[in-house]
Order: sequence, then structure tokens, then C-alpha cells
Amino acid sequence: QAAMTDAVRSRIMRAVKSRDTGPEKAVRSLAHRMGYRFRLHRADLPGKPDLTFPGRRAVVFVHGCFWHGHNCKRGARTPKTNVEYWTTKIGRNVARDREHILALKRRGWRAFVVWECQLRDEAELRRKLRRFLG
Repeated sequence: QAAMTDAVRSRIMRAVKSRDTGPEKAVRSLAHRMGYRFRLHRADLPGKPDLTFPGRRAVVFVHGCFWHGHNCKRGARTPKTNVEYWTTKIGRNVARDREHILALKRRGWRAFVVWECQLRDEAELRRKLRRFLG
């Protein structure tokens, strides 16, 4: 029984994508409808930002609340098994995210993080994007 659970969990984890996720596509769609044009996943920038607005020297990261340790209800959940592994992994993600944003700032770029939970209120997200992108 445990082996089956592990196999199922493994299959689910393999299915988790790092790009072109549902939340990322939702933010791309919103930004495009707002009239902004952008580049995707620029490998020459720290963290390969999800959306890059070169003329504005601005980037947007779209973070899943669980994977990137957000302080919302979903992000604060602790897995019931393998707690130490997940706590360490998410801690590394948070530290890496912070480093990428600092490296971008040092290069003269502005960074904005959209959290998965913020997608629920599109009007508010629209206001925040407009304020960030100008």
C-alpha cells in the first residue's frame, strides 16, 4: 500500500510544472489585456522571470503559494509526511527567490511577485500591476 502511495505521489510531483502554469497564464492574459507586451522566461536574467518588460526594466514572478512559502492559508500549510524535507525545500525556494530579486535590483531591474492567491481578486491584481508597471 505504501509503495502505491509513493508511486502516486511521485507521479503527481512529476506533473508539477515550473513554467506555463495556470496562474502564470492567467497573469500573462491579464497583462496582455491591459495592453502590456512582454517577454517570457528570459534566461539571461536571475531567476528566469515569468514575465519581463524590457522597456520598463521590470519583471514579474508568478509564485505558487505553497512552493514559495507565502504567508496565506495555502502557503502556510505543512505537509503531513516528510515534514523536514518539505520545510527545507520550501525554505531553499524562499532564499533563492530573495537572492534573485536582489540580483535583479543590483542590475537595475524592478521586480514584482504575484502570488497564486492574488488571482482571486482580478480587479485588485490589475490595480497592483498598473501601479507597478506604470
